[in-house]
Amino acid sequence: MTQAIPDLASLFDEAPCGLLVTTRDGTIVKANGTFCDWIGIPRDELVGAKRLQDLFTMGGRIFHQTHWAPSLQMQGSLAEVKFDLRHRDGRTIPMILNARRRQRPEGEFDEIAAFAAEDRSRYERELMGARRKADALLVAERETRSLMRDRALFAEQMVGIVSHDLRNPLSAIVMGVQMLERVDGERRTRILGHVRNSAERAQRLIEELLDFTQARVGQGLTVNRRAIDLHEVVDGALAELRLAYPGRTIEYMPEGDSACVADADRLAQLIGNLVSNAAAYGQVDTPVFVRSGVAGATAEIVVRNLGAPIPESMLADMFEPMVRGETGSNTVRSVGLGLFIVREIARAHGGDMSVTSTVADGTSFGLRFPAHAEAP
Repeated sequence: MTQAIPDLASLFDEAPCGLLVTTRDGTIVKANGTFCDWIGIPRDELVGAKRLQDLFTMGGRIFHQTHWAPSLQMQGSLAEVKFDLRHRDGRTIPMILNARRRQRPEGEFDEIAAFAAEDRSRYERELMGARRKADALLVAERETRSLMRDRALFAEQMVGIVSHDLRNPLSAIVMGVQMLERVDGERRTRILGHVRNSAERAQRLIEELLDFTQARVGQGLTVNRRAIDLHEVVDGALAELRLAYPGRTIEYMPEGDSACVADADRLAQLIGNLVSNAAAYGQVDTPVFVRSGVAGATAEIVVRNLGAPIPESMLADMFEPMVRGETGSNTVRSVGLGLFIVREIARAHGGDMSVTSTVADGTSFGLRFPAHAEAP
């Protein structure tokens, strides 16, 4: 028994895709049931009442005017053009449209087939999302590789500098101990002084490395703030530094009030680094100038030396690790962590460091921090 085949009208109306016929200006003259169901608009509200472009979003209307209509006019057909059509309830439905312009006895018409593309759109969105994630992962991987290379280079440079800088004081200690075994009296005392200075130099280097590690790997330097007399702290630190630099004049100028809240030991460490820097890089026959004071809510310590200014190109990086100036002397060496640690001490106090350097006024490093922050 032969099964009845649906007639052409039923095939058109129930086709698994939307079918439309429009005039050249887009007016819908025929629409099948599938298309009407997809967009939720009855046939009698479409045929003769709406143009195809009326169903598009604003972006679709612009594209229809600038690309669809001119291309259809020139080529006579278009394939797989994606539009978002507006459903009766306001939501949008992505569709892929194919069109062919035909000349018939009744006139020239555009025959259009529409295919729902929600699954395709979802796939495209997922594909784009996956691509964005892949791009982000690639960027992160490149940044990680760059960071690992930088860290490896930094570690290699650090090991080289530390090895070199520790070798000198440790060699002096070993030689001094060997000489002590053969001498006595006044010469023995003098050698002991050299041994002590070398040991203190090596200890300072190790302490700088420990502070650097704490600042970079940990949560910053720790401070133990309490009420102090700023002038007394600075004066005491400078008294020790004058012994360390007997041939250098260190002039101190206390100004204004001195009561503040800070870590006295860390401030002494900061002053020691700045004065050592000034003594190493400043003009030899000129003093190192130090002033301190509390004005209102701000405490300040400034260390200044005269001599050749710091090159402008170096000023921005002065407080970064392993940045060292040139003195023209091999006797002045450091790992290049002093100013980095100085800045970390400043930040641990809620303040920051500044530096200015000119031919006329010399080089000044200034610490400013809140004078009356509550002690933890």
